[in-house]
Amino acid sequence: MIILADTRGPLFFRQERVGKGLTFFKVYKFRTMTHEKRTVGSKPIIGKADGVTKVGYYLRRYKIDELPQLFNVLFGDMSLVGPRPSIPDQLLQMTEEEKQRYSVRPGLTGLAQINGNIHLSWKERFVYDLKYVDHVNFWNDLKIIFRTVFIVILGEQKFLNKPLMDEK
Repeated sequence: MIILADTRGPLFFRQERVGKGLTFFKVYKFRTMTHEKRTVGSKPIIGKADGVTKVGYYLRRYKIDELPQLFNVLFGDMSLVGPRPSIPDQLLQMTEEEKQRYSVRPGLTGLAQINGNIHLSWKERFVYDLKYVDHVNFWNDLKIIFRTVFIVILGEQKFLNKPLMDEK
């Protein structure tokens, strides 16, 4: 209700994303942006950037805008942990090696998200994604989930450049 009271527009934001096996699906988020025209994926939207609503700032800060993606997990398009789902246009810029990130389901959180997230370049994120794909296991997923909780509570800056990965 707060989203609808803050600005006009729909409650949810839907966007096509790339999933496991290069399949496409619609990802769901709570809407945090105005309807201003912008180029998707050209630069990260950080903090109180142009186009972010007042309520949207807090939804993004505490990752509440991502909660509707639990429906994507229930539908089988995503998992709790894995590389974040990318937009289809990014496929054109990826190497064949980077596309190996699509050998697993995309996740609500992932190794790149707990190691810098939007503070990383796309190439750096892909390196973390591939490292995750090469070391998928329950314990790493559990560590990523716990660290995600702390990042949501304390903020990303406290965890920048502090790698986490069990290489076993």
